[in-house]
Amino acid sequence: MIDARPSLPSSARRLRWLLALPKLGIVLLLASLLTLLWLTHQNEIDEDRATLIKDVLWLEQNIRFHLNGNEEQLQQLASDLGTQTDSKGLFQLRAAHLLKNNPEISQFLWFDANRKVIDALPTARLPDQEIAAFGPPVTDKAFELASRLGKRFYSEPFFLDGNRAFIEILVPVFAKQELKGMLVAVYPLDTLLSNLVPWWFTEKYQVVIVDNNDVQYAAKSNIQGKSTQSYEIPFDPPGYGMELRVTSYQSADKSLPRLLTLAIIALAAGVFWSLWLVRDLMKKRSQAEEALRAEHAFRAAMEDSLTVGMRARDLNGRVIYVNPAFCKMTGFSPDELVGKTPPMPYWVPEQIDETFAMHQIVLAGNAPPDGFEISFMRKNGERFDALVYEARLIDGNGRHTGWMASVLDITERKRTEELARLQQEQLQFTSRLVTMGEMASTLAHELNQPLAAIASYNTGCLNLLERPDCQPQDIRPALEKIGVQAQRAGKIIRRVHDFVRKSEPKRAPCALAEVFEDCLGFVEADARKRHIRIACEIPQLPPIPADRLMLEQVMLNLIRNGMEAMAPTPEAWRVLSIDVVPSDNEVRISVSDNGSGIAPDIRDKLFTAFFTTKPEGMGVGLSICRSIIEFHRGRLWAEDNPHSPSGSGTIFIFTLPLETE
Repeated sequence: MIDARPSLPSSARRLRWLLALPKLGIVLLLASLLTLLWLTHQNEIDEDRATLIKDVLWLEQNIRFHLNGNEEQLQQLASDLGTQTDSKGLFQLRAAHLLKNNPEISQFLWFDANRKVIDALPTARLPDQEIAAFGPPVTDKAFELASRLGKRFYSEPFFLDGNRAFIEILVPVFAKQELKGMLVAVYPLDTLLSNLVPWWFTEKYQVVIVDNNDVQYAAKSNIQGKSTQSYEIPFDPPGYGMELRVTSYQSADKSLPRLLTLAIIALAAGVFWSLWLVRDLMKKRSQAEEALRAEHAFRAAMEDSLTVGMRARDLNGRVIYVNPAFCKMTGFSPDELVGKTPPMPYWVPEQIDETFAMHQIVLAGNAPPDGFEISFMRKNGERFDALVYEARLIDGNGRHTGWMASVLDITERKRTEELARLQQEQLQFTSRLVTMGEMASTLAHELNQPLAAIASYNTGCLNLLERPDCQPQDIRPALEKIGVQAQRAGKIIRRVHDFVRKSEPKRAPCALAEVFEDCLGFVEADARKRHIRIACEIPQLPPIPADRLMLEQVMLNLIRNGMEAMAPTPEAWRVLSIDVVPSDNEVRISVSDNGSGIAPDIRDKLFTAFFTTKPEGMGVGLSICRSIIEFHRGRLWAEDNPHSPSGSGTIFIFTLPLETE
């Protein structure tokens, strides 16, 4: 059969082999480096193991040397105590010397043959005072064995004093071949390691005393990390299956050769992969350029469609970019703005100092995070208000290269807000007029009383003047009463005038007691007519920043609502309570009635404008009250009255902050 496939030219095959040779070399290099790394790692493990064993043997000999030295000194002290007459003084002197030179020993005790303490240093208190006789059972057993064997003997390890492990060495004291007592040295195992294991050892290893059951008695180490290998050696003396377990940790100084080897491997792998990626480089570059062009077109279309003005400046304040929305907003073209430095052509000439000061604040990185308002000027000279948000301009390398501003034209919004404010003020003024209109008959009756009294006193004065024996002192009391009634009438007229006069909202220090006094002056007559008792308790409070007229409007509205709500309530229960409770940062004012209460489905709509349950109501009273309280940075809400004798009733509560202006 004839092969119909065209054969490759020899030059092409040669080129393919030439291209494959670097790849083969890279593979061989990787294999060699991996083998070298493995052999180096095994050699390090063997060296670390040999060093660990050598260091453990040295540590074990060092600890044994110290313990044997202590044993010999104790044995000598025991021999001297059996022969000396002033044995107690000798014990104090030698024991103090041993404690000073052997900090691994925490206590020396001297017992008689009946296991009673003769003397002890540094204190006669045993390690565990709760154990009645000599000590824990293990030391009792050690005492018995040391007495029988007639030589020094170590106790088994035991735990006392907050799970601290101890061992004791007991040396019998003989006098003329007769047991006269026992010397005991107490070793806390953690103190033993702390004093006998040098600092440089714990910088490399962790030393732990364990037994055959892997119970840990003490440990010492100054390092943390991943353990590599450990070695155990019997801890004898004291024996009892105890072992010294020394664990080594990875050393940081051996990481550099490994990092270098890994870096070489990574470099070789990178070269290997680069040979595979060269053929795709041009294709990927072409795709990236196409994606960049598409992304640029998308971003340009997105920026052109924005209605928010965008302006970018460098760190020196020079304009480097403006979008079409900003150009439309100011009336300048991009060529007229890009590259400009302060003062900008859209700055208002009469406000150039204030605008430049804000410009410096932005460049210093202190722009308000919630934006700031400023006035700009269009090319035709028209002024407009702008809200500007500044953000850092970060390049692709994460460097701060300038500032990007989002600019909103808020001229129309501010005009709308001003119109809404004026309408709200007019609505409040209208509400006060309506309130006065509703109370006109009551106020007229209240005003008629002092006027009638004035007329009566005036008639009496005229009658007295017609008498020939009339003296000035006879008509003086009547004239004084006329003055009192005139002041009463004037006070009523002043309250009405102050309440209905039109003024700008202004927060100034005012006394709540005076506000409540004027409000009660308005409603006292109506309350008597409705047979309602008003209970008002006002503590001494400092003046609070508030608009007095607005607060009177809120209080008058809430009091009249409460009085109207108690129309069907029995007269004995018609009590309107006004309470004032101050706290650290606010004052809480409540108006409570014993009326019929508020239905749950109505409560959610209670403060909605133009919602009312009254046949002839406007539905703006409570809405205006909430707006006034929120203007004062307070809150207004309603609750059920749990103390109402009728089982219903409502409490309107509002708060006012006690901050100073």
